[in-house]
Amino acid sequence: MKRFTALTLIFCLALALAGCKGNTDSSGGAVADQKNGTVYYLNFKPEVAEVYQEIAEAYQKETGVRLRVVTAASGTYEQTLKSEMAKSDAPTLFQINGPLGYLNWKDYCADLSGTQLYQHLKDKSLAVTSDGKVYGIPYVVEGYGIIYNDAILQKYFATDGAKASSVEQINSFSKLREVVEDMTAKKDLLGIDGVFACTSLKPGEDWRWQTHLANIPISYEWIRGGIDLTSDATREISFSYHENFKNIFDLYLQNSTVDSKLLGTKQVMDSMAEFALGKCAMVQNGNWAWNDIKGIEGNTVKEEDVHFLPIYTGMEGEETQGLCIGTENFFCINAKASEADQKLAADFIYWLFSSETGKKFVTEDLGFIAPFDTFSADEHPDDPLAGEVAAWMNKEGVQNIGWNFTLFPSQTFKDNFGGALLQYAQGNMSWDEVVTRTVNDWKTQSANR
Repeated sequence: MKRFTALTLIFCLALALAGCKGNTDSSGGAVADQKNGTVYYLNFKPEVAEVYQEIAEAYQKETGVRLRVVTAASGTYEQTLKSEMAKSDAPTLFQINGPLGYLNWKDYCADLSGTQLYQHLKDKSLAVTSDGKVYGIPYVVEGYGIIYNDAILQKYFATDGAKASSVEQINSFSKLREVVEDMTAKKDLLGIDGVFACTSLKPGEDWRWQTHLANIPISYEWIRGGIDLTSDATREISFSYHENFKNIFDLYLQNSTVDSKLLGTKQVMDSMAEFALGKCAMVQNGNWAWNDIKGIEGNTVKEEDVHFLPIYTGMEGEETQGLCIGTENFFCINAKASEADQKLAADFIYWLFSSETGKKFVTEDLGFIAPFDTFSADEHPDDPLAGEVAAWMNKEGVQNIGWNFTLFPSQTFKDNFGGALLQYAQGNMSWDEVVTRTVNDWKTQSANR
């Protein structure tokens, strides 16, 4: 009996010591005790996956709560979310890309109107709402346009017969085309392989064209047509400004570093490397691209030379057009999670955008332009493209274009459009066929949403 009692005491002591040491995750780091809870966040942005791992460590250190971050591969978020939501250990924090995303996931979206983060949202009209309740909180404002290397443009402006003497004179498609075509003729003198970086049309890498570029003519169609974006009128398009899309798309293809027949193998990072290494003067992308540019080994582009131009397409009155500024990034909390887990998720996102540690990650590492009043005027990402977006937002007399691609019918539509653009670029499909397929596919895909 004494021997049994002694063994029992030793066993209990061992359990107690093990409890003090805690468990470890797969990377060997300490995992918070179960009583502190875990937030499972399914991240949409592969480019900041490593940053979120650092955030997880910092958050656990400050709060004792474990943050588990899983990042979906590029172009697979919806598929990954469906798979993860079907599991017993589903994400408590996830993302939707706007009103259409909410319609797909409304059964899983908790009302966030009572959360601290929502109370600090500067422009509450940006939130995804329905029947007076809030189901998605935007957490970053971003912008995209034509990124240019001012050092190369200044070199061009100094050449004989230059079609412009300053960037300010480039305020329409006609002037942009004039400058670009002259730069192409002088590319050897300028020391570049082409004016524009390669147009990445590899499947899964074509989002800059089938989504971001397409947003411009579609937005103009809806705005100038007086379309109510909350109505069923967006279920069909006429693609009435397809010639404007073709204008800029052709300019990219015909003044690029790479022959258009080779674009089916090109990725976004190929084009960003060309820009970073000074092989081209311009590239279409957003402010998030700064991390790619500065991270390229052998980068020759100076920070002070990186700026934005609007994407001009030949629209009437486009001289006052600005960048494309908006968001498709909305936090949602899983309504099917326990109330305790929902609170843990709400506490985490508030910490990220209100604590000194969190805000430092947001501005310095994630590079987010945050839409919350917890940030002062001086708290913004320390990079040139984020500064450019902020500057364009504050320019008087400029009309920036919203991110209406959140209303595009499906990823399948985007993929099909991207495939048609590749065939057009390779000379295997006429532009009229691209337009017909796009209009028909939009209607077909909208019927399924």
